[in-house]
Amino acid sequence: MNRRHALCCGAALAAGLFTSLRANAGPTLREGLRNPCRGPVPDELRRHEIVQAAFDGIDASQLWDTHAHLLGTGDSGSGCTVHPSMQQWWHPIETMRRRFILDAACVEAGAPSIDRAYRDQLAAQTQAFPAGARWLLFAFDRTHTDEGRADAEHTTFHVPDAYAAEVARSQPDRFGWVASIHPYRTDALPALQSAIDRGAQAVKWLPSAMNIDPRDPRCRPFYDRLARERTPLIVHAGEEKAAPGAGREAFGNPLLMRTPLEAGVRVIVAHAGSLGQAHDTDRRSAPVVPAFDLLTRLMDEPAWKTLLLADISALFQANRTPAVWQAVLQRQHWHPRLLHGSDHPLPGIMPLVAPTQLADAGLLDPAKIPVLRRIREHNPLLFDFVLKRHLKTGTSRLSADVFHTRRHFERT
Repeated sequence: MNRRHALCCGAALAAGLFTSLRANAGPTLREGLRNPCRGPVPDELRRHEIVQAAFDGIDASQLWDTHAHLLGTGDSGSGCTVHPSMQQWWHPIETMRRRFILDAACVEAGAPSIDRAYRDQLAAQTQAFPAGARWLLFAFDRTHTDEGRADAEHTTFHVPDAYAAEVARSQPDRFGWVASIHPYRTDALPALQSAIDRGAQAVKWLPSAMNIDPRDPRCRPFYDRLARERTPLIVHAGEEKAAPGAGREAFGNPLLMRTPLEAGVRVIVAHAGSLGQAHDTDRRSAPVVPAFDLLTRLMDEPAWKTLLLADISALFQANRTPAVWQAVLQRQHWHPRLLHGSDHPLPGIMPLVAPTQLADAGLLDPAKIPVLRRIREHNPLLFDFVLKRHLKTGTSRLSADVFHTRRHFERT
């Protein structure tokens, strides 16, 4: 194993993203440790029947990837930051976290500009998709204290709204953008209105990392504005691994989404709350249960049928359970409320998405694995899409509705 392989593997394990790898070491580690980043998908592979079948029934003009991360270091004047510990050798876990994220995005650590290399690599991968397909790029606000002050110490990374808007404007045929505004900020409402006026498709929160309690009264004016403007709120629920930030895991409880829902906000639960556990606060004893079970309860409550949605980004990663995979595939009545998202750049982390593991669970034809692996070596975004289109249990598979996501962001 060479040094880069060792760093990539050590980073993935140390950063805690692969909570189930020890139990699934065979299927996951067979995927390799490093993203080969072989460049554009060869024509013969793009024309392969597995790829062509993935696009059958898909209207590319409606195909929006609703969960794609925009990252950078600020070396181009973007205003992006990463926590200093990610570049300090005496913080090996955080240093490795940075290394494996860059590896997944096909960005060399010594690139003249990390900002530019990241956005160029992302743009290059989108070219494997038909015209009309778009990616919603996430801004990411700083962690804030309970008093509403920016908290640099607990901010894992920061991507300003202005930068996300700029990248989206540079290629509007491929990119849209999602704002990120902490509701405790004194300028939260003006910042929200400014983002909406500048074309933000939604707002993204990661409550556990950013220190946002969705029940806090200061959120109510924010909710009222979102509801009035018909702007969705994308909220991470369940356990968080990639951006520890403030570490307020209790704020990732899916049941907390009732507060914005009661205010009339269209809420998209990121990752469908599919990782970790949370307290079932609907019961007096508040037992700890899988977070996905709580999201299931909310999805089945009639009051939220037109407001509550969930994205499937990261849902088929190796650290999720087969029971979650089966439930999402089988619950066909959910599919009009599920949204495709890649969670870019995470599909480029080789052990994190293991086709062999999915085949072992009976969700994927093993004969398709070699082609899927070849696709990922060239283009993790295309791999993520094609893989999801070929997953099935019995006769149940993800319907085209899951990938026709554009309608969920229209404000009419």
